[in-house]
Formats: sequence, structure tokens, C-alpha cells
Amino acid sequence: MDMQFTRKLPIPKDIKEEYPITKDLEEIKNRRDGEIKAVFEGKSDKFLLIIGPCSADNSEAVLDYISRLKTVADKVKDKIIIIPRIYTNKPRTTGDGYKGMLHQPNPDELPDMLKGILAIRRLHMSALSDYGFTCADEMLYPENHRYLSDLLAYVAVGARSVENQQHRLTASGVGIPVGMKNPTSGDLTVMMNSIHAAQNSHTFIYRGWEVKSAGNPYAHAILRGYTDFTGKNISNYHYEDLMLLSELYDQTKLLNPAVIVDTNHANSSKRYLEQIRIAKDVLYSIGHSNDIKKIVKGLMIESYIEDGAQKLSEHIYGKSITDPCLGWQKTENLILDIAENL
Repeated sequence: MDMQFTRKLPIPKDIKEEYPITKDLEEIKNRRDGEIKAVFEGKSDKFLLIIGPCSADNSEAVLDYISRLKTVADKVKDKIIIIPRIYTNKPRTTGDGYKGMLHQPNPDELPDMLKGILAIRRLHMSALSDYGFTCADEMLYPENHRYLSDLLAYVAVGARSVENQQHRLTASGVGIPVGMKNPTSGDLTVMMNSIHAAQNSHTFIYRGWEVKSAGNPYAHAILRGYTDFTGKNISNYHYEDLMLLSELYDQTKLLNPAVIVDTNHANSSKRYLEQIRIAKDVLYSIGHSNDIKKIVKGLMIESYIEDGAQKLSEHIYGKSITDPCLGWQKTENLILDIAENL
């Protein structure tokens, strides 16, 4: 095997013992879990906003952003549940580029996975202890989920991972809502099959153990657009797309039919300002179809302190170093507009 084994990393149990959550924080998480699950069960008509930076590249800036989010969340709490995005590991289309805080807690330094594991746990803990937020992260590496499993409110399985067996089986046992994105090809059958797999019980190997999952009744769809065979981005957030998904759900026996609409990625062709229009378009669809209203549980929005994106060398505080994001003022206005129009 042509690999250098650098060092043995601590197991999740050891990291959790080094950075434990208190009983009070556990109670906050349990309450948040209940509120979010009630939305997917149809017992609550609150709207979910999974919102935040494309990648969590800087702890100070991310927590600054979350402090602002907290102020707005308190204003709209009767209608909206805000789940901040703290995405600490990033898939890269070609394998090149910044892979997230898990790899590089300091984007200007070489990868250090141990520092990364500690940094992402501290960041998620700070969001919970300082602002009362349990957050969302992407399940890029299923075996790493347990480093954060006592802190997370929501997990997304990305477009490149949704066909992977280990992602599907792990999603069946995480105990919190998991969004399964449509693949980059746009094949909704793949996404629906992944939801079916995640909602059922499985026996499999996980972190060196034989495990049996319970099945996850909160596994659901995320529509994020796709790329056709010519490389053109095709959106799938429109009224007709949501009606089609509703019909696909009707043909299944899946529990808690639901979708989160991703307003960026191929849906916006990464034109970040389009997220405002797309969010309003989805709200319009909700208002004109009970079938759509039943399944659309929220939106996923990429947002940070500053508009757009930057190169690593620029060092602009609160500006994305991966995909471009909405800046804070536009974000705040959008959240308030969504609340007003629900």
C-alpha cells in the first residue's frame, strides 16, 4: 500500500470525554431535536432554514455570523427554526482546493487532521453553549460522524455521496434528520432509493464494529439542481419539480415525505444573489399547492458576513473561500421576508 501512516487518531469516545457537553447543553439539543423532528412529522408548521457559510473556514468569523443569526432567529421563532450551517468538511469536484476545517483548521497551513478534529468539535460546541444552536454539517466521511454526533441537529449527504452504500447505511442510524441530495446527474430515482435505504434498518461494519441501525424515519430529499451531459446547470426547485417529487413520494411507502430546497449550487448556477429570488419562488409554490406545502419543510441557503467569495490569499474577514455566499444584510432581509410571507 503506497500510503504513509502518519499517526493514530483518537477515537470519538476519547474526544467526547475531553470535550464533553453538559447536562444543560444536552437538554437544549434534545429540545431542538424534538422541534425539528416535529416539522418533518407534520406536527409543526414551522419552516426550517438551514443557513450559513458554504464552508466553516474561520471559527471567529463563523461564530460572529452565528451571533447575528441568533438575533434574527429570536425575531422569527414563531414561524422559523434556524439551523446554522457549520460545514467543516468539503467535497471537491476534482479533489483540489480547500477541503474544510477538518483538514485545515487554518487554511493557510498544511493539513493537520488531529487539530482539525478538535477544532470542529470546539466550534460546534461554541455554537451550542454560546448561542443555543445545534447545527448542520455534511456527512462527507461517515466514519467521522461520531466526533460530532452529540452536537448536530441535521446532516446532509451530498450529491457525490448519495449513491454510496456506507453513507446510506450510516444515515439509517444517526438518529437526526438526514437530507439526501439528488445526485449531480439529477436522477431522482437515485435520491429516492437512498431515502428508502436510510429509512430502513441495516447490519453493517462501522468503525470496526458490527452494528445494526434502527432506520431513520427523518431521512428526506434535498433538491439542489444538477448538471446535464453538456455541463449545463439545470435547476429543479420550480413548481413542476416539486409536484413531481410529491408524486414520487405518493408512489412509495416512505415515512414523513419531505424536501429541503437548496437555493444555491446547480439551482442558482452558483450565482449567489439568485438565492433570494429562488427562495421567494419556492414560497410562491407552497402558497399555490397543498401537495407542495405538505412536503416542502424548508430551504438551504449559503450565507456569510460578506457577499461573494474570495481567494485564499485575500484574507477578507467573513467572506467565503469556497462557493460565493449572500452577505449578512441581504441574509437578514431575506429571513425577515420569508417569515413575513409564510
